[in-house]
Amino acid sequence: MATRLDEPSSTETANPTDRLRTEMLALRLSFTWFGTRKSLSTEQKAVAAESFGAAGDYLTAGKKLINTQHPKFKAVSSIKSRAVSYFKGMSLPYPEPGLRLIKQADLGTMTLQLTTFKQDLDDAARQLDRHYDELKAAARQRLGDLYNAADYPASLDGLFDMTWDFPSVEPPDYLRRLSPELYAQECRRVQSRFDEAVQLAEAAFTEELAKLVEHLSERLSGQIDGKPKVFRDSMITNLTEFFERFGKLNVRSNEQLDELVERAQQVVRGVEPQQLRNNQSLRQQVASQLSGVQSALDGLLIDRPRRRIIRSPK
Repeated sequence: MATRLDEPSSTETANPTDRLRTEMLALRLSFTWFGTRKSLSTEQKAVAAESFGAAGDYLTAGKKLINTQHPKFKAVSSIKSRAVSYFKGMSLPYPEPGLRLIKQADLGTMTLQLTTFKQDLDDAARQLDRHYDELKAAARQRLGDLYNAADYPASLDGLFDMTWDFPSVEPPDYLRRLSPELYAQECRRVQSRFDEAVQLAEAAFTEELAKLVEHLSERLSGQIDGKPKVFRDSMITNLTEFFERFGKLNVRSNEQLDELVERAQQVVRGVEPQQLRNNQSLRQQVASQLSGVQSALDGLLIDRPRRRIIRSPK
């Protein structure tokens, strides 16, 4: 079997970039979404501007087509938010708009869950469409003279959808035959993109952990009117979920970050939220230990080299 020019000879390589290329694949999640806002026409802006004594061409104005707080619309929006959250939680950033990297081993789980989200979205969109006439009637009443029936499609069918695909981010193999020189150039470009993806993943993990640790430390050590601040269970849950995701997606590119994650994990390991509420001594101990982790993370963020992201020409 032919080997890519820069392909690692073994999947057990210590190089984070090669490991990322070997173990991950690109996925793009896309949405079709009915636009709920529309700019006012030139005539409408002129009328609106007149009431303020302003020039119409200096005014930006729009109108909301339907009530986005309607329970059925909130239902479709919630599914979209959950799908995006799941997608990001199972993937790493990649320096191409709309693309993220997932582990090849997670392909089956990912597609199954996205299929479930799509089915839920389809069901919720059908429920919303049943209330569409009601939403248009409410809009007609609230918009008054700004209401325009032409702004509204006859049905919402097909206007809420979710799709995904798996674009190849590797050089096309036919280039190897047609132009070895161009193929080698593309290999270097892809290698550079994956180098950047490693740094993007590292930066994202560092920033997320820093925010979680800072927030937890602040809630544990801060007071309001002489009383400890409110402490929610989610603060520990969020950290635990981060540790699980980091362990799953980490490409082991930064030993210092790995050590800080382990330190933070040791600090809260076995600690229950109720214990932190009831035990002031434990609360202070955890806050003190997290403060040390936070300082080290702040140093990582400051020392991180600033990189210029170069987009390939379209």
